[in-house]
Amino acid sequence: MPVTVGAPALHSSASRFSQGAAPVRHRQAKLAAGARRRQQLVRNLFTGIVQGTAELVDIKDSPGLRTVRVALPPARAENVQIGASVALNGTCLTVTAIDGNVLSFDMIEETLRRTNLGELREGGVVNFERSARVGDEIGGHNVSGHVHTVATVKSVTETENNQRWEFEVGDAARWMKYIFSKGFISVNGCSLTVGEVTESTFSVYLIPETLRVTTFGALQEGARVNIEIDAMTQSVVDTVEIVVKRTMEEKGL
Repeated sequence: MPVTVGAPALHSSASRFSQGAAPVRHRQAKLAAGARRRQQLVRNLFTGIVQGTAELVDIKDSPGLRTVRVALPPARAENVQIGASVALNGTCLTVTAIDGNVLSFDMIEETLRRTNLGELREGGVVNFERSARVGDEIGGHNVSGHVHTVATVKSVTETENNQRWEFEVGDAARWMKYIFSKGFISVNGCSLTVGEVTESTFSVYLIPETLRVTTFGALQEGARVNIEIDAMTQSVVDTVEIVVKRTMEEKGL
C-alpha cells in the first residue's frame, strides 16, 4: 500500500518540476539568443550611421606602412582607447596612438590598394564612425568595415528635396550580383538603400542631412568611394549559387 500511495505523489512532484522547468528553459533560450545577437553586433562592429567627418592632419609613410593622424570632433574622441576600432570612409582601422582628439592609424599596402584611403592627402576629410557597443541603436545595417571594392561617382542629379547619385562599380562582373534595388549597401561607410540597378551601376538617393553630416557634399563626378556589400545578401546569393550548381550536377545538366 505505501508504494501504491506514494507513486502518484512522486509523479505529481515530477510533473510540477517539469512545468516549473519550462519557463526556466524559455528564459535560458532568450538569454542565449540575446548573447548571440550581442556577439553578432560585436563581430559586425559598425552600423553604417556616419557620426561626422574628420580631417587628416598628418601622413607618414614607412616601408610597407602608412600612418595617418586624424582629428575627430572632441566630443566624438571621448573615452577612445588604443586598440579601439574606428571606420574611416567605411574602412575598419585600429587606433594606435592618441593625442587629445587626434587619433593615429596604421594602414598596410593592401588597405591602400583596395580602398580610396591611399588617395587622401593632408587636409582632406573622411567619414568616421566609432565601433558600435552592446546596447547601441542600429540605425543603418550591420557593417564590418571590410571594403570589397571601389566605385566611381558617375553622375549627381539634383531633385527638389534630395540628390540622386549613380555609381560605376569596379569589377562589376564580380560584385553587381550582390546589389539589389531596395537592398543595403555601404558607400564610404554610410549605410544606404539602393535605388536603380544596371549591369555595372547602382544609384542611391541622399537627403540633405546625409549631405551635411558626411563627405558626400564635397565629392564630385569621378571621385572614388569605398563599397562594402551587405553580408546577409552576399551569403544568400552565394548559398543559392552553390545549391543550384550542386542540383544541376546531380541531374547531369
